[in-house]
Amino acid sequence: MMNKENSLGVILKPDERVDDLHRNQYKIIQNTKKFCFGMDAVLLSGFAKVMSGERVLDLGTGTGIIPILLEAKTKGKHFIGLEIQEESADMARRSVAMNKLEDKVDIVIGDIKEASALFGLASFDVVTSNPPYMTGNHGIVNPREAKAIARHELLCTLEDVVREASKTLKPNGRFYLVHRPFRLVEIMKTLTEYKLEPKRMKLVYPYVDKEPNMVLIECIKGAKSMIKVEAPLIVYKEPNVYTDEIYDIYGY
Repeated sequence: MMNKENSLGVILKPDERVDDLHRNQYKIIQNTKKFCFGMDAVLLSGFAKVMSGERVLDLGTGTGIIPILLEAKTKGKHFIGLEIQEESADMARRSVAMNKLEDKVDIVIGDIKEASALFGLASFDVVTSNPPYMTGNHGIVNPREAKAIARHELLCTLEDVVREASKTLKPNGRFYLVHRPFRLVEIMKTLTEYKLEPKRMKLVYPYVDKEPNMVLIECIKGAKSMIKVEAPLIVYKEPNVYTDEIYDIYGY
């Protein structure tokens, strides 16, 4: 199957599609056979705070969803997405070009474990990450497959992400993380070991009567210990119907 050009003048490769992000008329290229962004990335973009003039690094950016959404939602000066998978980075770069964001968003191919070497110490005001949640190779058919790399800690661990976030952040810089509640003890321990003090936390529940399946955390580098646990975020008020807060985050 040959590559094709869509109505926006962007080359689409086999199995790729263009999705509307409902923000600033931005769109994003995704591959239906590989890995498409999930709600966790969108929720992180709504939870993160980026002030005017700040520089932002997204560790493990995938197809660039978080930098593109943060550029739409905030007054940040510049956004960089770091991604190790060349195919995902290529889609991200084409999405940046499609939205004419080349002056605001850069996509860099590289390893999270080498982020501080790539960009320098204390070089960002904000770091974000929607990292792989699962440990080990359990249930993985092909460890090199894009979905496996995105979901399992095959190429980087939680500690790698936290360490590099801490190194690349300026003093009092902010780190925003979305992860799974079942690893919350490990997450908090790792964050504090690398001087990223959790200051704000929000649990995400699929339904009001279900257990939480996501956690959003804001940390400040070098801050004193005190955390605010915010009101929970409920995704669905009934099957297939989002709550008003979710609609607002998505921009519908």
